[in-house]
Amino acid sequence: MTSMVNKAQGFGLSLITKIAGSEVLDQLKLRKFVEKSLYQGSKAGFKTLNQTQKIFKPQPNLSKQRLSNQQKSLFDLSLSEEQTMICDAMKQFANEVLRPLAAQANHDELFPQQLWQHSAELGLNFYALPESLGGVATEKNIVTNLLIAEKLAHGDFSLCAGLLSSFSAINALTQWGTADIQAKYLTAFSTDPELKASFAVQENTPAFNPFELKTQATDHNGQYRISGEKTAVLLGESADILLVNAMLNGQPEVFVVPRHSSIQFKKSSAMGLKPAETVTLYFKNTPAERLSDQDFNYSSFLDLGNLMWCALAIGTCTAAKEYCIQYANERTAFGEPISHRQSVAFMIADMAIEIEAMRMLLLNAASLAESGQSFHREAYLARLLCAEKSMKIGTDSVQILGGHGFTKEHPVERWYRDLRAVAIMQSGLHA
Repeated sequence: MTSMVNKAQGFGLSLITKIAGSEVLDQLKLRKFVEKSLYQGSKAGFKTLNQTQKIFKPQPNLSKQRLSNQQKSLFDLSLSEEQTMICDAMKQFANEVLRPLAAQANHDELFPQQLWQHSAELGLNFYALPESLGGVATEKNIVTNLLIAEKLAHGDFSLCAGLLSSFSAINALTQWGTADIQAKYLTAFSTDPELKASFAVQENTPAFNPFELKTQATDHNGQYRISGEKTAVLLGESADILLVNAMLNGQPEVFVVPRHSSIQFKKSSAMGLKPAETVTLYFKNTPAERLSDQDFNYSSFLDLGNLMWCALAIGTCTAAKEYCIQYANERTAFGEPISHRQSVAFMIADMAIEIEAMRMLLLNAASLAESGQSFHREAYLARLLCAEKSMKIGTDSVQILGGHGFTKEHPVERWYRDLRAVAIMQSGLHA
């Protein structure tokens, strides 16, 4: 084979030499054209011959190879039939109930009371309650809980956060509560739809660290007392039950605190979350019950709360993206929709990419948590990405609407303010 290739190459070179020496090419002024053609042809021919040599050149000491048809497991992101039905119901509720109430609730800085009745009709809390207490939860449903939060947040961030305060408390009580705690409080939630709960975990300190708390708990022969201050508590004035974190013997723990006369409150209006009626709470030797006496993972407790805020961010960012697409297609400038401008189109495309990345990290962390595996790293990464990208999407939404984005005529200014909470709030909800 090698000798044949060498002969072919020799014949080609000989032919090129003879043609190049002919005077006819100069007379017809074809020398440059023919030389170029011969050069390209010979170059292609030599390249082909060389490749042929490489392809058929035997490799020494190479064992026999065979490709197998081994089946590999796939990362399946499709939802179950039940999850799909729940998502459809929650999104419909968000668009038909939450969104129409959002603007007025934000203006009044009050949580709409009729929303509690709508929530009871939806049966929201029963998605968290165990089946033995009349609920539908038979096992850990962390992924489903986060899907519920995402779809509800499509209607409004603040109203969703308020609605999920009791839902989240039930999740925490179910996962971490002692038998006595569950018998007392979960039973109450199953029989009284008007019962409300919230979390008091944030403290008004620079660079707040949830592992180093100023709020202190003391143990008097099994009877606990809480003293300290908590800020940015959702619906803190009206909540019947509070889940409060405090230091006990130098370690952070979580306590269940029923409404008590020793708890004082002060309204603490924030940039966003206005309908959630955030307040500062003051505990002074307030009676409390320890949430869990064993196998309690405080870090996971915080991580699951942070994942809930990530789900809210994804739902609201999705709503912002959809609103911007509709606005950009309808708003005209210089005789055409502004969506035809690459600067606008690319900005919306970036929103879609970032939302998908946020959702992937969230579902990855949630699936690990649901299966009982370590998920702290994944939850931390999800929170970092959601905190950064949700603020960017909120900013870009206002930018796309221009002057309209700065007015209350459109919801993007409200979403922009609410999305800032994702980077600020430390837990406060629970998946």
